[in-house]
Amino acid sequence: MSPDKTATLGSLPSAASAPPVRPGSVRAWVLACRPATLTAAVVPVAVGSAVAHASGSFRVLPALAALLGSILIQIATNFANDVFDHEKGADTEERLGPTRATATGLLTPREVRMGLAVTIALALLPGLYLASVGGWPIVAIGITSILAGIAYTGGPYPLGYHGLGDVFVFLFFGLVAVCGTTFVQVGGVPSLALLAAVPVGALATAILVVNNVRDRETDVKAGKRTLAVRFGRRAGILEYAALLAASYAAPVVCVASLGRSPWALLPLVSLPLALGLLRALATREGRPLNAVLARTAMLLLLFGILFSVGLMVGGA
Repeated sequence: MSPDKTATLGSLPSAASAPPVRPGSVRAWVLACRPATLTAAVVPVAVGSAVAHASGSFRVLPALAALLGSILIQIATNFANDVFDHEKGADTEERLGPTRATATGLLTPREVRMGLAVTIALALLPGLYLASVGGWPIVAIGITSILAGIAYTGGPYPLGYHGLGDVFVFLFFGLVAVCGTTFVQVGGVPSLALLAAVPVGALATAILVVNNVRDRETDVKAGKRTLAVRFGRRAGILEYAALLAASYAAPVVCVASLGRSPWALLPLVSLPLALGLLRALATREGRPLNAVLARTAMLLLLFGILFSVGLMVGGA
């Protein structure tokens, strides 16, 4: 699953600056996979596994299977977004963000659809193992994650086109991914997992907010009614600020309310970066927001690493 149109969760070169890519080449497929977005697949698994470790129940095989499954579902979602956004006219020559494979002719819609089907099939392999470990809840999580990733830009009611993308990203990149990873290791969902999911989902959503603020004018032409389109640029900036506030409040609550070790406060060292990004979002427009988007993805990765380390060092 991906926030950019599940969106661009990282920085790839813009169409103007990217080196030539041959249609149908390996580089074209790598571009369609959107490697920079994969931090959003890795961070929830890392944080969920750290929660399991803090609960005294870390299990390496379920953790690795969850990581592989998360990455494959992310790539499948990226393929779906690439082809469906192209078909809906959202990726045009006016696009301000990174190059899209289908829109630029690097891959045909048929090729991307085949890639989508193959990636979903591959995701079933770790999914079957996780289902044997966690039972029917994991089956439900896997199926809904795949369907939601496709429904983000595809199907009769694409979520991202009706202002539901923010909710989708928070739920699936935060609550579902973090709590699901913890569940297959612990056998339950402790309160720490629910709280740890908040900053992961919030920062993933913040990436989407930058994407939507940047693209609001072209999204209007494509009929994409994101929250930034519905309520404007100022509302997007306020949403970004609220998501940052929720993210940095979570470690404080971990210590103050759940009695975790002060090591859980380790993510607070990244707060200056977050405040700088908020200022940049408030003062930039258009293509310069690509850098803000990429650095918000870096913030998610940095926060996730620091939070995971803090939870593990703090112990049970």
